[in-house]
Formats: sequence, structure tokens, C-alpha cells
Amino acid sequence: MPTSVETVNLADARRIIAAAEKKAAEIGQPMNIAVADAGGNLVAHVRMDGAWIGSVDISIKKAFTSRAFDIATKDLAPHSQSGSQFFGIHASNDGKIMIFAGGIPLKKGDKVIGSIGVSGGSGDQDHAVAEAGAAAL
Repeated sequence: MPTSVETVNLADARRIIAAAEKKAAEIGQPMNIAVADAGGNLVAHVRMDGAWIGSVDISIKKAFTSRAFDIATKDLAPHSQSGSQFFGIHASNDGKIMIFAGGIPLKKGDKVIGSIGVSGGSGDQDHAVAEAGAAAL
């Protein structure tokens, strides 16, 4: 009998995005916020007023990356530098891999059920907004 996969749904994504938007507003930095499901597929995306257009794609790819490897993108970054074990990983998956802060896996217990990707500020700002969104799950 097939087992069902637990995943982020649209209601979850909306709640996560709302919490992330609130944090972005608090720090005064408009952001692009993407939420992906357990398969790494986009569930929802928001581009806050004034957020960079170029960061739409980056936020979606950060969400994909954090789900594809079940790791925060800020934690993947040091391992992908020249001479490190994952050097060149950013060129894999048809260029969909983002190796800087702002992507976080979304977990229920120990199981990854989706991810959030945030882009539009500094790496620290993107990660903080992603953390605020993840906490709403």
C-alpha cells in the first residue's frame, strides 16, 4: 500500500510567508519569499513591494536548494568554495543551486516537508527572514 508523503500545503505556505513578511517589514527590507513542498516544487511566492525583481528567481532557487540537499543554504556555502568538497555544486541541477544564505528546510519533527527561500537583502537579513517564516510552520 502506498504511503502518503507529508508536505507543506498552500495554507502552510501562506502562514510561513506572512511571518516572513512581518520580519522583513520589521527590519525594513522588502523581500522575495518562496515556499516549496517536500518535492522541492514551488507552492507559493510573494514579492514584497519594492523587492528586487532579480531576487524572484534567487528566492525560488534557494527554496529548491535547501530542499534538494536538506540543508540551510548558508551552511552549504562554506563547503562549495574553491578547494572544498562541494566546489562547483552551484552549476549542478541546471544552475538551480544557490549557495548563499536565505534557504532553510522546513521540518516536522526530524522530517523535511518543504523549504523556504528568501532573497532581497544581505545574507544575514535573508536568513533571519527565512528563520521567521520557518518558525511559523
